[in-house]
Amino acid sequence: MELLSSFRNTVKDSTLLRISEKVNEGERITEEEGLVLFEKGDLGFVGALANHISTRLHGGKVYFNRNFHIEPTNVCMFTCNFCSYSRQYKHRDEGWELSIEQMMDIVRKYDGQPVTEVHIVGGVHPKMNLEFFCELLTRIHEHRPDLHLKGFTAVELDYMFRKAKLTTEEGLIKLRDAGLQSLPGGGAEIFHPEVREVICADKVDGAGWLDIHGTAHKLGMHSNATMLYGHIERFEHRVDHMSRLRNLQDETGGFNCFIPLKFRNKNNDMSHVKESSIIEDLRMYAIARIFMDNFRNLKAYWPMLGRQTAQLSLAYGVNDLDGTIDDTTKIYSMAGSEEQSPSLTTEELCDMIEAVGKIPVERDTLYNEIQVFA
Repeated sequence: MELLSSFRNTVKDSTLLRISEKVNEGERITEEEGLVLFEKGDLGFVGALANHISTRLHGGKVYFNRNFHIEPTNVCMFTCNFCSYSRQYKHRDEGWELSIEQMMDIVRKYDGQPVTEVHIVGGVHPKMNLEFFCELLTRIHEHRPDLHLKGFTAVELDYMFRKAKLTTEEGLIKLRDAGLQSLPGGGAEIFHPEVREVICADKVDGAGWLDIHGTAHKLGMHSNATMLYGHIERFEHRVDHMSRLRNLQDETGGFNCFIPLKFRNKNNDMSHVKESSIIEDLRMYAIARIFMDNFRNLKAYWPMLGRQTAQLSLAYGVNDLDGTIDDTTKIYSMAGSEEQSPSLTTEELCDMIEAVGKIPVERDTLYNEIQVFA
């Protein structure tokens, strides 16, 4: 009741008051109420609700994992207008293409270190097919069987499976048998075709993305979910996107976390679009925490937000800061994020979390707790 009493004298909008009552009772808000939060909910209001939910779910715990990234290539068959990362195949000399041996060299660099996950994502390269990646996964798994293999956006998978003339289920089983254990959430962008046709018309659509993740869940593989916000989309597009994810989570329960991703406007075809403010970033996280009631975890990807904003987000519903990353991802640094060489030690991550009165917890990919840094 303390949550409600703090708003009764200051919040006059009846819908916002009803939303606060629902949050207090642990009830789900509707799509219409989600839209009201975007249109009328100020940062203090949505932040208080989000922090209430996060505290109820996690106490003061904030999670991270020890991970590193492999980016096989930035050569890509697709031309997404918001992307600063990829290079077209005809200009592949401007990009990079790693061999399996070069990627194994990256894995071997972490021999003897307590990393628990390798995250493999990149461009859609016509010569890096399903068999290529099955060999890579097999070799990583044989070299270090304790390492959790998370890899390939739905965009990469859709291309791989179509080229191999396999169904989604057949392709995922083949990758799973080679060692793949879970999927990242990339490639979701905004599901609504009104937006998708403008920013990424030539890659797998929203229904295809959801089908790939839903199929993975039914095969016992977990995944993450993302949303690219802060560009040409409207509030109703955000709500539609989150609602589709929420519906699939009701059906499968296979998502580990939800990750709003901030659009960055450097070095791409949408450089004329102004980036969202920090206030809007924090509102986005808070509203996501309120709306995504069946997602236990909300992640702020610190290389994209920057360390300070990611730290601030811990008061707005976020309970996960991803991982140590270790200077191996270029997707956001190439788009102008504050983190040009994204790498944090475990000690630095713990310091960030403790500085705002939270408890750092190292986790594995599936959110099993490895160590609590009390």
